[in-house]
Amino acid sequence: MEPIITTSQLILRKIDPVQDAKAMFELNADPLIKQNTGDAPFETIAAAQKFFEGYKDYEKYGFGRWAVVHRETSEVLGWCGLRHNPESIDLGYRLIARHRGQGYATEAAKACLIYGFGTLRIKEIVGRTLEHNSASIRVLKKIGMTYWKRGLCNEVD
Repeated sequence: MEPIITTSQLILRKIDPVQDAKAMFELNADPLIKQNTGDAPFETIAAAQKFFEGYKDYEKYGFGRWAVVHRETSEVLGWCGLRHNPESIDLGYRLIARHRGQGYATEAAKACLIYGFGTLRIKEIVGRTLEHNSASIRVLKKIGMTYWKRGLCNEVD
């Protein structure tokens, strides 16, 4: 797959349903992901593959959630990217547990903001997280985002 974004340590590219299904299954199987997002884990690797086979954001909007791949090892670390919502474009990121705490989320998220504002000419990008998700809040602050409001995700207040 062609890189969309490259950084000093990372490549962000479209998620390949076949190649990345195992990593995406592992990512969503993490209880912390459910706790911090409310998303249920995939039941099987095949279910992860099927989900990403039906993922049409790249074609529909020209962007989406991208696989985060380590440049030296080619290991998939998780995903990061932009998502079109009815009320906004949001930045999201998730890393497999063993890859957290190493600066990868910050590096990928910052690169997505630069790409979104620069290449895609998006006027506003928001970051959403639950109030108890201090790690995600730290990433958002490190990349220069500021608190806007308290509200529900995917609903206009």
